[in-house]
Amino acid sequence: MTLAVDLKRIIDSDHEHLIHPLFHPNDQKEPFVWVQGSGATIRSADGREFIDGLSCLWNVNVGHGRKELAHAAARQMEQLAFASGYTGSTSIPAVQLGEKLASLIYPSIRRFFFACGGGEANDSAIKTARFFWNSQGKPDKNKIIAREHGYHGVTLAAMSATGIPAYWPMFGGKLPGFLHIAAPYPYRFTPGDKTVTPGVAAANLLETAILEEGADTVAAFIAEPVQGAGGLIVPQEDYFKRIREICDRYDVLFIADEVITGFGRTGRWFGLERYAVEPDMVSFAKGVTSGYLPLGGIGLSERVYQVIADAPPDRRWMHAFTYSGHPTACAVGLANIEILEREGLVAEVERKGNKLLSGLQQLASLDHVGDVRGIGLMAGIEFVEDKVTKKAFAPSLKFGERIYKECLGRGLYSRIRGDIYMLAPPFVVSDEQVDRMVNILGEAIPAVNKTL
Repeated sequence: MTLAVDLKRIIDSDHEHLIHPLFHPNDQKEPFVWVQGSGATIRSADGREFIDGLSCLWNVNVGHGRKELAHAAARQMEQLAFASGYTGSTSIPAVQLGEKLASLIYPSIRRFFFACGGGEANDSAIKTARFFWNSQGKPDKNKIIAREHGYHGVTLAAMSATGIPAYWPMFGGKLPGFLHIAAPYPYRFTPGDKTVTPGVAAANLLETAILEEGADTVAAFIAEPVQGAGGLIVPQEDYFKRIREICDRYDVLFIADEVITGFGRTGRWFGLERYAVEPDMVSFAKGVTSGYLPLGGIGLSERVYQVIADAPPDRRWMHAFTYSGHPTACAVGLANIEILEREGLVAEVERKGNKLLSGLQQLASLDHVGDVRGIGLMAGIEFVEDKVTKKAFAPSLKFGERIYKECLGRGLYSRIRGDIYMLAPPFVVSDEQVDRMVNILGEAIPAVNKTL
């Protein structure tokens, strides 16, 4: 049932009062007004229904319309909607969520700090890395190495770690002490060292950067197990094993940004499990509540935590958020994890992800499909002008945007980055909906090709 909405009034009021993320008025003239969601579908106020091809923003993992999550929030709000989580206070849902996370995440990670979202979580991790070394008498060990195409958020520090240059210039550029190395981009990475595998060659760029900067100046390396918003880049199988070795050799902390990959998105509870690697810190958000309430945070190894615990009171970890450990958000997080476990959704991600990737690979023979890639319920198609040379389309052609619009017209809503079309549907997407997504792209690509 579509809700009765005065669509023009809502849009006019939006134009009058709201500023949106990545805002420009030209892109907000005719916005979608979303009003309902059910499972893997989402409905706009004008009555159109779409397959939610990106789980809204990589986060509605258990699907739309989960009444049990609404009920979990209502029960907690009726009892205790909010209480401070500052030192000297705690709440039962926050404690219980910490216990649950410790049972699911990497064995070395057992201590957690809660934030409100992914950008705040990554800011927290970056500040903690600097605190870690400063507390041990190494204040100059403060540089953060990240990767091109990486996305870590757009707070000032997270923006500086983000490896997408468009985010930097209008805010004064990156903060000092942030640098980037090339991503392990199998479709486009050309290793300079032919004596090792491409994955090891890509990882060795971290070692080169550490040596150039000086290991005594580098605090941490931050990386997504799979680069999401930057173009759905799945690393080579041996990449992260070598990254861990390099971080250990030069005493550099390894921060895993699991904001997208955490809580089942890759077919494992956390993304680095596939590579048998553990980080020193984990940042998380999105899937912890499936987006039903804002919640994020970081998990710390005992080594990192102990430095915080051993600091003298006058040099304590002076980091905080009003809503850290928000009882209602934590209660929803617990209920969300219960759904993931009860319904076996992480295993379903593996099965459905294989089905999705297999279907998309059948489109590889179409003109201008350069690369099809994915892992779990994360997949991407990269379009190129020339499949042999991998030459990209001129930005003025807006090829990816045209694919996006053709898919919209056929009932698939997702997201592009340049000429890369990305998919990450809710874990409850049906096999029929997976087939429909593939079929829609199979129709959209030839339709756009005919216009060239």
